[in-house]
Amino acid sequence: MKHLLALALLAAFRLAPADEQPLTQLPYTPSLDVSAMDRSVDPCEDLYQYACGGWMKHNPIPADEAWWAVYAKAAHENRRYLWGVLQELAQPAASARSAPQQQLGDYFGACMNEEAVNAAGLKPLQPLLDRIDALQDKRQLPNLLAALHQVLDNERAFFRFSSGQDFNDATQVIAFVSAGGLGLPERDLYLKNDARSRKLRSEYQAHVQRSLVRAGATPEQAQRQARSVLTFETGLARATLSPVERRDPYKLSNRLQPAELQALTPGFDWAAYRQALGLAQELPVLNVTEPRFLKRWGVLLQQADLTTLKTLLRWQLLSSQAEFLDAGWQAEQFGFYGKTLQGVPVQKARWKRCVELVDAQLGEALGQEFVARNFSPELKERVIKMTEQIKAAMARRIDALEWMSPATKARAHEKLASMVNKVGYPDNWRDYSAFQVQRDDFLGNLQRGNAFELQRQLAKIGKPLDRGEWGMTPQTVNAYYNAQMNDINFPAAVLQPPLYDAKLDDAPNYGNTGGTIGHELIHGFDDEGRQFDAQGRLKDWWTTQDAKAFER
Repeated sequence: MKHLLALALLAAFRLAPADEQPLTQLPYTPSLDVSAMDRSVDPCEDLYQYACGGWMKHNPIPADEAWWAVYAKAAHENRRYLWGVLQELAQPAASARSAPQQQLGDYFGACMNEEAVNAAGLKPLQPLLDRIDALQDKRQLPNLLAALHQVLDNERAFFRFSSGQDFNDATQVIAFVSAGGLGLPERDLYLKNDARSRKLRSEYQAHVQRSLVRAGATPEQAQRQARSVLTFETGLARATLSPVERRDPYKLSNRLQPAELQALTPGFDWAAYRQALGLAQELPVLNVTEPRFLKRWGVLLQQADLTTLKTLLRWQLLSSQAEFLDAGWQAEQFGFYGKTLQGVPVQKARWKRCVELVDAQLGEALGQEFVARNFSPELKERVIKMTEQIKAAMARRIDALEWMSPATKARAHEKLASMVNKVGYPDNWRDYSAFQVQRDDFLGNLQRGNAFELQRQLAKIGKPLDRGEWGMTPQTVNAYYNAQMNDINFPAAVLQPPLYDAKLDDAPNYGNTGGTIGHELIHGFDDEGRQFDAQGRLKDWWTTQDAKAFER
């Protein structure tokens, strides 16, 4: 009975989303709210419950979310506001829409047209499915993978090919090849033998089987194919770095000549793949984040017959696009990735998913709308001043460290002083004019958006780094530190109430946004960030003794 009661209480705590409406302006929530406290608790016994108990009581985890907190709620309210902006821009009769506004409105309008998406079913993927079925020789694989990578926007098709900052020369951008091909989110789920991992593998295989049946296979065929998918992906997982290993940038820094890359996978023609992507020039050097993975993939590729290879490619295409297809495909995809893996009972409303897609594919165009309506130059200056003050406080803390030598302190000060502070939005907005958006072609828009972004990334290869570029959009309720850029970034949306409250005095803002600034500054000196120098190069600037003291 106790367990049943606990489950009933948990279910009651996961409220179904209310019938929400778009917002015409951002709601005001004060950053200091005494109702968020639980004064029935002794703060000396449980300070967290005392400070946050009221907020938790009045803010249960929504049924379409895996977790909930002040930031998550602020992001949700922000999405409702963006929903209102996009709904307004989606009206074809909206007067005097600029070209970017028309792109935003038409993309959102096409995404929200569920009737058209449901009617289309699997048809939008049929040309790519036909290309996979037509594969007659493994020598055709480079061209086929290039076509898939143009539209998938992820590493599901075996690996990701893109660009990135050179670990050794932070001023330059080079080609990057990264590991992929796994349908489960964590490589250890393939390898652990505990009951939970075995159960998740079984449920994943069942999900693959049901999806392949939905795509036209017989139950018997789908059962065999699902087994082959799990077997192949397990082979890839054995050669994939763990999340802990991936925190070591030296493990990800592997500069190879094209001939060395080709030697890792003798059966895959990288020059043909590169040319199919539109990269005509020879690449003098590439960074391969996981050479062991690529070598293993090359072996598995040679061992697999054409039937298995087609099954893998078909599954990778279907699994990466299922959430954008009709309601049946969405339910199957959410059933495993939402309910089973994350414990989320209810799928997000379509408007939320459409807002997120616009943010992902036309993010800075949407950011211009957000900033123009919600972010003032005065606010930007106040946050810049706050950041400089907190950097000065951190400099004093560095000086006070008893375990760090003067030589390392000098390098730490150099890095801190060089750290660029980006507040609000980029100085130069991204140009999306080459991205063709059609009002009646949702999946086509998505795929053209992925192709646009891939080509934008590939165009950076061999060019000097653009240090003005942002990794988040202005409407993102978050902040970040980039070790290779050596910059801290605070989007406009994270500088809105209740996270930054311009109506209150400075004290709560230093406690809240100031804490966020300190958090990002410290990332420059954590276990990962400390490996990069003031210019963003992967370079050891610590004395041996100080490095050991840091590890302790």
